[in-house]
Amino acid sequence: MGEMIEFKSNGATAPGYLALPEGGTGPGIVVIQEWWGLVPHIKDVCDRFAAAGFVALAPDLYHGASTTEPDEAGKAMMAMQLDQAALDMSGAVDEVTRRGGSDKVGVIGFCMGGGLALVLATKRPDKVAAVVPCYGIIPWAEAQPDYSAMTAAVLGHYAEKDDFFTPAAAEELATTLRGLGKEVEIHIYPGVDHAFFNDTRPEVYDAAASSLLWDRSVAFFRANLA
Repeated sequence: MGEMIEFKSNGATAPGYLALPEGGTGPGIVVIQEWWGLVPHIKDVCDRFAAAGFVALAPDLYHGASTTEPDEAGKAMMAMQLDQAALDMSGAVDEVTRRGGSDKVGVIGFCMGGGLALVLATKRPDKVAAVVPCYGIIPWAEAQPDYSAMTAAVLGHYAEKDDFFTPAAAEELATTLRGLGKEVEIHIYPGVDHAFFNDTRPEVYDAAASSLLWDRSVAFFRANLA
C-alpha cells in the first residue's frame, strides 16, 4: 500500500515510508520507529493506519540502516543524533499536514519511538494534537522534553511486565503531565511484555492486548484529529 519517499526536512530532505488511504487524503499520523529502525513492522503499521483512513508517514530516523540484533539496535539508538531526528520528525509533521489537508496531526511511537513521539509533541505544539507513546519514555536523562510546551492529548500504552519502561515510570509520567494541566490517559496492559504490539516478535507479541491498543489508538486519533 505504501512507498518510500523523500520529504522536506529543514532545507534538505529525509527518507520515510508513506501510506495513503483509499481517497488519498485524511488526518495525518506520524509513526515513529522502534530502535530496530524503519523495519517491515513499522511500515505495516503505516499501512494499517492508511486502511483506517489516515495519511501515515514513518520517517527513517536511521537513514537506511536497520537491524534485528539487540546489541546493534542499542548502538544505533545511542548513536542517533537527536537534533537531526527532531528535524526529520518535524518535517514529517509538515508532510502529512500538506498531504492530509488538516492542521491537526497525530503521532504514535513504539519503544524508543514512544519517547520520541512525546518529544515531537513538545517541539510542534502548533500541529501535534494527539500523541500515543507505546511502551516508551525518554531514555536519555539529558534529553527530557519541556512538557509545559505540549498542547496534545496523550494516550499511553504500557506493559505490566516491562523492565525497560516500567508501569511505575509510566504512572510517574502521567503524574507529571497532569500536574502541568495536560490531558493524559495511561493504560497498563496486564500480563504482557515490552513490545507486545510487535507481531514480528512471537516471544513477546500478545494478540488480545495488541488489538485493544490498536482500537483505542484509532478511536483516540479520530476523536482528537476530527
